[in-house]
Amino acid sequence: MASHRRPKQSNAAYATVLTAATAAAVAISTQSASADPLPDPSKKGVQAQVDRLYEEATQATEKYNGAKESADKLKKQVKDLQETAARKQGDLNALRSQLGSVAAAQYRSGGIDPSVQLLLSTDPDAYLEQAAGLDRLSARQSQTLQTFLSQQRALTQQRTQAAGKLKDLQESRTEVAAQKKKIQSKLAKAQQLLNTMTAKERSQRAAEEERANRSSERVDLGNEASASGRAAAAFSAAKSRVGLPYVWGATGPSSFDCSGLTSWAFQQAGVSLPRTSQAQANVGTRINSLSALRPGDLIIMRTDLSHVGFYAGNGQILHAPKPGAQVRYESIARSGMPFMWGVRM
Repeated sequence: MASHRRPKQSNAAYATVLTAATAAAVAISTQSASADPLPDPSKKGVQAQVDRLYEEATQATEKYNGAKESADKLKKQVKDLQETAARKQGDLNALRSQLGSVAAAQYRSGGIDPSVQLLLSTDPDAYLEQAAGLDRLSARQSQTLQTFLSQQRALTQQRTQAAGKLKDLQESRTEVAAQKKKIQSKLAKAQQLLNTMTAKERSQRAAEEERANRSSERVDLGNEASASGRAAAAFSAAKSRVGLPYVWGATGPSSFDCSGLTSWAFQQAGVSLPRTSQAQANVGTRINSLSALRPGDLIIMRTDLSHVGFYAGNGQILHAPKPGAQVRYESIARSGMPFMWGVRM
């Protein structure tokens, strides 16, 4: 009886069939790709790149905050110096008027005393170098002249200080503009990268962000007390801002960057904090261990100290994390930022 089994194929024939099958599979996958494109392998790191740009933007934001704080202080100093100089100029004008009256009286009585001529010269300060001339003035006139010359020196010094502060102010404003440009550039690049993602990928990213925001509503913070009343008050103020947006350079009350949130919250507790995370890292008492932190302590993050938030209890941080995010609670361990130290106020 004849066998109906198929004869065994030779290795060469098998290879030929395999090659044909592979080619067919490639053709099928190519057709499928044209109908429903697979994610571009080059986009595999897009989300990581976007997150990195956001991190760099927040780092530039703290530099912007520092430069702006410096510019604001210098602006006030310049204004104070200019106002003081204006008052001194007024006093000098009054003294000059008095001394002019002396000169007029002397002229009417037969000529201007040489000492008064020196006073009214373009270099009245040279008068002091000719002490003998003081004998020609009355004690009252001499005191008026001494006061005039002293105030003239003070006015000159005041104007020199104001000019120096104005130069510093211009440098600070240049730094503010440079950091602002850097931030905007980072955010624009991040948006360009986001635009390269498919609608599905963008939707997934938005969903992840929304999950992170919603998790703040059911976070377990434990029941540990704050180390001080002012820390508890500041933490309470910060908790009232959960859900509000991160905006670079913002200090509240309806939007914040990281150090803007902490400085605003402590301000509600009657405590003035420096504007930047780097400056906030060096106030209060340093706490080097995460396990020693209490709710309301500041947490300094990243090796360049460019991020700050509140320790919220149970391993959580309350912070304004990044562009596109809201003020929220997150696990410190999952934040992706290294813990440097805590600060207790």
